[in-house]
Amino acid sequence: MGWEIDIAWLTVLMFGSLAVLLALGLPMAFCTGSLATIFLFLFGNSAILNMMPSRIFPFMTDYQLSAVPLFIFMAAMLEKAGIIEELFDAVYKWLGSLKGGLASATVIACTALAAMVGVVGATEVTMGMIALPAMLKRGYDQKLACGALLAGGTLGILIPPSVMAIVYAVVAQQSLGELLVGSIFPGFLLSGMYIAYITIRCYIDPSLGPALPLKDRVDGREKLRLLKNTIAPLLLITLVLGVIFLGIATPVEAAGIGTFGALFVSALHRRLTWPAIQEAALATLKATAMVMWIFFGATMFVGFFIIKGGQQFVSESILGTGLPPYGILFLMMFILFVLGMFIDWVGILLLTVPIFLPIMQGLEWNGVFGLPGVKSSDVALWYGVIFMINMQMAFLSPPFGYSLFYLKSVAPPEVSMATIFRGAVQFMVLQALGLAVCIIFPQIILWLPGLLYAR
Repeated sequence: MGWEIDIAWLTVLMFGSLAVLLALGLPMAFCTGSLATIFLFLFGNSAILNMMPSRIFPFMTDYQLSAVPLFIFMAAMLEKAGIIEELFDAVYKWLGSLKGGLASATVIACTALAAMVGVVGATEVTMGMIALPAMLKRGYDQKLACGALLAGGTLGILIPPSVMAIVYAVVAQQSLGELLVGSIFPGFLLSGMYIAYITIRCYIDPSLGPALPLKDRVDGREKLRLLKNTIAPLLLITLVLGVIFLGIATPVEAAGIGTFGALFVSALHRRLTWPAIQEAALATLKATAMVMWIFFGATMFVGFFIIKGGQQFVSESILGTGLPPYGILFLMMFILFVLGMFIDWVGILLLTVPIFLPIMQGLEWNGVFGLPGVKSSDVALWYGVIFMINMQMAFLSPPFGYSLFYLKSVAPPEVSMATIFRGAVQFMVLQALGLAVCIIFPQIILWLPGLLYAR
């Protein structure tokens, strides 16, 4: 029989200990798992011990999670096939004559890659090696070039197929198909906002992103030839997303189709070699193992906290602020943003969604400024997409935003970390604006799932 402790003190002890261990640089999975075991021993009992496997086992055996390794393997194979270079080259030549065209081409290429890859790291690193030197060579402003790359790369979180959407769907018991469909318009909205911002700034001040000189531009015939190289990857995107949206296959089955398609595209490009398959398989194993370990540790940690009354305590504390529903949502978004400065998205999702989502579902969302609100049955879907938009900011937020370090690892020496930070901030403002738009106009998220799934 464990010791008795007030839930307020238990909250301080659990999350304070987690913050200390993370500050020491220990991996998220082992921090949450070990702390859950310690607190279970100190403050738990045999009944709680018996309940923990019943919380973990359904997650670990959830069928939808099998899409994670499939989509990661698909991303790794497409990266090895050289698709990213060819895609950027085609868009770069088409838009090069416009002011800011290379930065806009980078965002468009990242948008297309997000629909193939769904993994931020692969997009940021590969595009950083290809697009950043091209922009700097043409005299682009370093901050604008870095910001366009960083913001474009994070679209992999949102535009389907998204690994984050898969994990959220499992934790929230939300339909993965609806979540993937609901994130399409917000993803294109953000992509369009980035391109509009780049274009407007470069036409106001052409020195930020000069157009390609005449000698480097290509004629119409060459542009059409370049388009041929993009047919195979674009068909793959259409196939994978089409079978999901038309209800022909489940997201997991679509992931299997995408994986086979990635192997086929690699073979078309004569890049399907055993070393490439081995590297892709190893990358998949590492990424999937990381996600599953965090799943295991964080589920134990949050499970113990909820069983001890933590969910009720947090709910009463947040509702006790007296804020209206949209004020509470703003507070949640702020907490997620702050956590994003220090913790990986998998950890944030597993720590906060089981606590925040029930609070959201218990409130009425009648809309703001006289606009339509959100039905209680749609709250999990709506919150899932705005959560993913918020996590895009987490990838860019200093001091520990993952994308910042992905880009720095491949950036030329003259691009300092401070420049990357400053480049990220201007696009974080656009992400915050996109988040606000999706909160105020929830139909941006809900309309297409309602149409396709007859909700």
